[in-house]
Amino acid sequence: MVSLDNINKAGQNLKGISMRTPLQYNLQLSEEFGCNVYLKREDLQVVRSYKIRGAYNKISSLTDYEKQNGVVCASAGNHAQGVAYSCRKLNIKGIIFMPATTPSQKISQVKLFGKEHVEIILVGDTFDDAYKAAVEFCKAKGAAFIHPFDDEKVIEGQGTVAKEIFEDADFKIDYLLVPIGGGGLAAGCVSYFSQESPSTQIIGVEPEGAASMKTSIENGYNTELTEIDKFVDGAAVKKVGDLTYEICKQKLSKVVLVPEGRVCTTILNLYNQQAIVVEPAGALTVASLGYLKEELKGKNVVCVVSGSNNDIMRTEEIRERSLLFEGLKHFFVIRFPQRAGALKEFVSEVLGPNDDIVHFEYMKKNNRENGPALVGLEIKNHKDLDLLKNNLLLSGFQFEYLNKNDNLLQFLV
Repeated sequence: MVSLDNINKAGQNLKGISMRTPLQYNLQLSEEFGCNVYLKREDLQVVRSYKIRGAYNKISSLTDYEKQNGVVCASAGNHAQGVAYSCRKLNIKGIIFMPATTPSQKISQVKLFGKEHVEIILVGDTFDDAYKAAVEFCKAKGAAFIHPFDDEKVIEGQGTVAKEIFEDADFKIDYLLVPIGGGGLAAGCVSYFSQESPSTQIIGVEPEGAASMKTSIENGYNTELTEIDKFVDGAAVKKVGDLTYEICKQKLSKVVLVPEGRVCTTILNLYNQQAIVVEPAGALTVASLGYLKEELKGKNVVCVVSGSNNDIMRTEEIRERSLLFEGLKHFFVIRFPQRAGALKEFVSEVLGPNDDIVHFEYMKKNNRENGPALVGLEIKNHKDLDLLKNNLLLSGFQFEYLNKNDNLLQFLV
């Protein structure tokens, strides 16, 4: 583990750079889950995520010679913004490699925080492509590479999140819930709490589609996943850091997996009910509360809300994933008889009073008796699905239900 002294030194180093974000009691979540829920609001950080802590602590620790050569990082998100902001504050040059597929909003944010101190190089289609190019650039130019998580100085910087939580809490912290991507934040938090509050149980939270830390701990070695769901982009990595793995496997109480759909529901609920804007990774810990309800009952629980860099263009996708997960949106391929009135029968005899057609794509390619249509329906209660399917059968409609067929659904919709 990284030392307590070094985390405390990082805290001093970050004064005037990162914001001391609030630790807020949340009444609504506390009542819903039967425990005392506190949110550590890193979404309010100066670059809207905790990443500034590790990035600045690492870059500021470089020698004058290293700083003269500039720094390099590979990132498509929050780490790039933290590095850019640090370069501007320290008046040094930063080269940031990003995939060519990076949304323009994220590129603009990096430019905003770094101004003239950063140069952005777009390369490849994935983070792995950008990472490879960044490492090769460092070797050729002798520049320092700023790793997003697998570095002691980065972990020490992220550990200041735990330091602030411990110092600001006027209560005994029973549980600390921390999101895990590469593991830098989790490694910093377990390092601090294992020394200052060893009775606190620290639970890591990963997206179900990118369970790299949980898989590694279960396998007994740092394991690279072959495929991941990239939706929770701030926490979707194929392989956690070697150093972060070694730290987390010792002190994490356990790792909980949260389905991406549940993350989406949590994003929408936090915004609609509490006006809190979070990115997918930022919603992970709050989304996990429902899976830990019995264990957490009556306890003091701190959830790290890690960031709020959410692209508004993703809102419809987030809503769609949420509805599918909650069982409120369903897609069918339905064969309609090729005669007048068939659609009218479908509306009057199959749909319930609260069912809504939200997608309808019908193509008559020939004169066969039945023609297929792709139909999307929203229902008010997930229990209404069985009634809907039964109505289709009783009305004589041939259909195929698509929600259980992810590959076909993604291809058609």
